[in-house]
Amino acid sequence: MPLTEEPKDRWAWVEIDLNAVRKNTRAIKALLSRGTKLMCAVKADGYGHGAVECTKAMRSAGADQFAVATVAEGVELRKAGIEWPILMLNQAPEAAIPTLVEYDIMPSVFTSEFALAYGECAAAYDKVGKYHLAIDTGMTRIGVLPEEVVDFRHSIDFHRGLQCAGTFTHFATADTVRDWDFRLQAERFMGAVKALRDAGCDVGLVHCDNTPGTILHPELHNDMCRAGIGLYGLQPSEATAPRISLAPAMSVRARVTRAIYPAVGEGVSYGLNYRVPTPHVQVATIPLGYADGLSRTLSGRMDVLVHGKRARQVGNICMDQCMFAVDTNPVRSYRRATPVAEGDLVTIIGEDGDECITADEMAQLRGTINYEVTCNFGMRMEKVYV
Repeated sequence: MPLTEEPKDRWAWVEIDLNAVRKNTRAIKALLSRGTKLMCAVKADGYGHGAVECTKAMRSAGADQFAVATVAEGVELRKAGIEWPILMLNQAPEAAIPTLVEYDIMPSVFTSEFALAYGECAAAYDKVGKYHLAIDTGMTRIGVLPEEVVDFRHSIDFHRGLQCAGTFTHFATADTVRDWDFRLQAERFMGAVKALRDAGCDVGLVHCDNTPGTILHPELHNDMCRAGIGLYGLQPSEATAPRISLAPAMSVRARVTRAIYPAVGEGVSYGLNYRVPTPHVQVATIPLGYADGLSRTLSGRMDVLVHGKRARQVGNICMDQCMFAVDTNPVRSYRRATPVAEGDLVTIIGEDGDECITADEMAQLRGTINYEVTCNFGMRMEKVYV
């Protein structure tokens, strides 16, 4: 466990391996043809991994541009000294346009009202407002419809304060091999790009492949690929796992704050829905709860790692703490666990000895995806970079 320095004020933290981030960035970059750019999504604070530090690590490994989801995320990067192109993967409220212009953050554009207001503001500052045109090819989230893209561009292209720096769409099913809907979206997108070019419109950098698209659909790499979850070492689907080796960058650790041997029958946590079943069962507490991203739905259903072995979490997970049980019964020597003590290291996600708990394991228990698991853990706990 490559730990450098733990937080001094709380025995729970998120550990980020920046070498893994660099390795994953290089692995994805290696899939691209020479000249194809790599845009790295660092939204949601780098999917919980820390946007600023991960951006710097990705850049050192060959990333060309970066993508965020909100104006504030883009401003954070600029204030941290990030000078490379930043795309906001949405269209901001018009009130935020001056901030976009001031910090040179490219918005996604799909309404003429926003585009013209953006161009006016850029021109007022004697700048050119770069943007990426979003095309809705079937995800029904944001974008101009393919059949309307040429008319849309003609309605805004007269403005001297605007410049199209890119044209993109987002796939709903790129992680599914031989999917009909994916092919339909791809055909709609490439058809729209051709129509724009035929109409004499500058489309800028054309991009549509996300992480699974980049891995599974190289024929659609175009000018640039937008990688996200894979940069952090997590597979977007089972289909991508055989195609690329990735190293998970996030571990979640804590230390035991209390360890006792309650009497048989004593309850644990709110609702007392777990009761100590036998003697020699030790109940230990760690300062990590659902406000830190450990979903309450995992109560009594998940394991943690301590001393290189699994231990079952017991009782309802609290807002800031949770408990786990260790059976130290000497009669059960074949599965007897080593007693724990205050200060012992506990792994919630990551490796300890030969054991490993992954974000995918936790996601499956929660009925969600690994993206949500890492984003949740990144919200409150301090990050330690190794």
